[in-house]
Amino acid sequence: MNPRRTIATTHRYEEAEALVDRLADDGFPVQHVAVVGRELEYVEQVTGHLNGWKAALTGAVTGIVLGLLLGTLFAVWFAHDGTSLLAIVAYWTVLGAVAGTAFSLVGYLLQGGRRNFTSTSGMQPRVFDVVVDDGLADEAVRLLAGFDRRPHPIA
Repeated sequence: MNPRRTIATTHRYEEAEALVDRLADDGFPVQHVAVVGRELEYVEQVTGHLNGWKAALTGAVTGIVLGLLLGTLFAVWFAHDGTSLLAIVAYWTVLGAVAGTAFSLVGYLLQGGRRNFTSTSGMQPRVFDVVVDDGLADEAVRLLAGFDRRPHPIA
């Protein structure tokens, strides 16, 4: 991998994306550009309250989707006509809903009220660097020099 040089730093991904887009519009070989996220932090966003009914419903929906997938797969392999195809898919869909509900409720009850909320989580960078292969960095800075933007080149 070629050595790279940071040509801009921003606190918003959209700004870094706009810089790369500008380079692409100007014909710069963007395959030599990368957006690097730094200063990662773990973020868990709480999305709602969790109770037994919601746990059961979530499990049922997950089970239905899995049942539909498995039912379709088995139906394609084993069905002899349209009626048996539908019967196989329906069987696996119902089985998936029941199993999903049961597993979800058991998991919820085993928690004993310690985690009565739903959430999504992931890593988020605080800073984004636009980096370019060292041999092309000066050209990228030159192309971006007239671009009206908030981040400033670090040349």
